[in-house]
Amino acid sequence: MNDNNPGSQAVPHANRAYILFILVLVYTFNFIDRQIVGILAVPIKTDLGLSDTELGLMGGLAFALFYTGLGIPIAMLADRFNRTWIMTAALTIWSAMTAASGLAANFWQLFVARLGVGVGEAGGVAPAYSLISDYFPPSQRARALSVYSFGIPIGSALGIVFGGIVATLVSWRMAFFLVGLAGILIAPLFKMTVPEPARGAYDPQQAKRSSPSLGSIFKTLGNKPSFWIVSIAASCSSMMGYGLFFWLPSFFVRSYHLSLLDASMFYGAVLLIGGLAGIWAGGWLGDRFGQARRTRYLTIPALAFIITVPFYLLAILSPSLQLTFIVLLVPTALGLVWLGPVISTIQHLVRPDMRATASAVFLFINNLLGIGLGTYAIGAISDALQSLYGDESLRYSILAGTGFYVLASALFFLASRWVEKDWENEKTNPDHRL
Repeated sequence: MNDNNPGSQAVPHANRAYILFILVLVYTFNFIDRQIVGILAVPIKTDLGLSDTELGLMGGLAFALFYTGLGIPIAMLADRFNRTWIMTAALTIWSAMTAASGLAANFWQLFVARLGVGVGEAGGVAPAYSLISDYFPPSQRARALSVYSFGIPIGSALGIVFGGIVATLVSWRMAFFLVGLAGILIAPLFKMTVPEPARGAYDPQQAKRSSPSLGSIFKTLGNKPSFWIVSIAASCSSMMGYGLFFWLPSFFVRSYHLSLLDASMFYGAVLLIGGLAGIWAGGWLGDRFGQARRTRYLTIPALAFIITVPFYLLAILSPSLQLTFIVLLVPTALGLVWLGPVISTIQHLVRPDMRATASAVFLFINNLLGIGLGTYAIGAISDALQSLYGDESLRYSILAGTGFYVLASALFFLASRWVEKDWENEKTNPDHRL
């Protein structure tokens, strides 16, 4: 199979399928290690005597500080050097720090361990976005990036279910030990089986330059208002999304009186079914309609976020656990529709040799606000409402968070006004298989 770009060589379809699979596997462990703390928050709170605010800091800000801060310099290395080596080192570090979380005896020890997880994961995502853009032509990138994003619901669901099972049968400490060790074992497999692709293989020759400075990258981004508005919009959605990932297991325990194990199974199923459906739908819709009109890469998630709000209100306020499960599937899916179209958009706003760094800037904004503030905000609001609602305070704190989806929708619609002008010109490869 050959592409139309002179001097570049397309990657065989079967090889691309395997590479996407192993990237999804690594991203799955990224989210297992990131989200397992959500279900383990219940026994950790009891064992270490933490407040909801402290849990929010440990689950959000502790991870986000170094995860966001180191993402840009690591991504600049990825735009210059071997991305598979960078991802291998990142996987090893974050897995080791996840295992170290099981040794924590107080809030500050656990806080520092979660900082370490953030250090490792800073090198895990932006380089992967860049790799996928070099393995797949433009007409397939939204779907390929959506498939890669399957690691989010799969990893989150596995982290919650596995964490709930191990914490129930053994201890929350053992859950950290086991998932950390598993990640360390996968790291050499990743390095041995994923080759470094030619940079910009599916892009026009004039786009293939080398080693742009950070200043030149920011100058490029500074001339593209859609990049900054999209980044803030995604951040607003992530404040609610990450907040829900962390707090919904505790909500099911407190408001529906589920056991830790039942809560993990319940929310794990919601995440897996709803998440996979929503992410795939977003990627398919992006590739199907975005090729004809690029504004649709942003208006599709904008519409999805608006529709989530009434479904979350119905699900969170429902007295029936069965109805809550059915209704939650819809906004869980819609809340993740944005991933494929938006991440693909970010890749297309810059040249190939700037993609990892531009992705890291996007992730810096998205995760600093989304992870750093979302989890903390819902916990802090819950503590503030406790005198009024008692154990039900978390229910109303989650409801308040739906306002972030409304704001995200408005910003995506606003960004769509500039995205056509900001898009980098490129040739489209005729290979439409995925």
